[in-house]
Amino acid sequence: MDNANLRRAKGSPIYLIPSMITLSSMCCGFYAMVQSIAGDFFHAGLAIFFSMILDSLDGRIARLTHTSSPFGAELDSLADMVAFGAAPAMIAFNWGLHHLGKIGWLVSFVYCACAALRLARFNVMIGVVDKRYFQGMPSPSAAALVVGFVYMAAEYHFLGQHTYIIGLIVTLIAGLSMVSNIKFYSFKEFHFHHTAPFRTLLFFLALLVLVFYYPDIVVYSFFVLYTIVSYIFWVFRIGYKQPLSLSSDDFEAS
Repeated sequence: MDNANLRRAKGSPIYLIPSMITLSSMCCGFYAMVQSIAGDFFHAGLAIFFSMILDSLDGRIARLTHTSSPFGAELDSLADMVAFGAAPAMIAFNWGLHHLGKIGWLVSFVYCACAALRLARFNVMIGVVDKRYFQGMPSPSAAALVVGFVYMAAEYHFLGQHTYIIGLIVTLIAGLSMVSNIKFYSFKEFHFHHTAPFRTLLFFLALLVLVFYYPDIVVYSFFVLYTIVSYIFWVFRIGYKQPLSLSSDDFEAS
């Protein structure tokens, strides 16, 4: 190892707790792939769900314990690629996209490639973009959109050519959304200490009852609505920003 690499290695400490959580997230993603090969899409979906929870914890714990490091950031990206890139693509393919021939594995690969591009772009744009929004759909949400559909289809026995085609479309939309310029709310500016009206508690109570009785439907509906609302806001932003006439600046920018 040369001196430059040695200095980089020494300058990137390895902290145990956040790294263990990140590896656990990767393990859940790998376990989901194994279960999808065995045809068990119930446990594959649960594994991705637990991976999402672990992925949301490692960064927060690292910041709270002041154990953030370049090594942890790189490991987190690699874990996300396994859990939210390769695993959903394989789960979707093993579930039903293989029935669609070449287009099935091509769309699965497109999703996997888009996840890699999304993570690479996120890494180089840290500190540049608005923290309130993600540029492009975050990979955990894209994974939830794809794996959640597979989970619901397998759990409620929605099978057949039409279901596979819908799954193909969902996988393609999720993949392309990750590399789009659409802004998705990050929830990083959401704080629990803000005051709220009384009806908010009533809404939360109703939501709690629905989660208790229909947890899978409620959770998946959240990610579907998250995607739809983000696209609606994007369409409205395009409409508001559409210039009435071309100026000289427009020609210079092109």
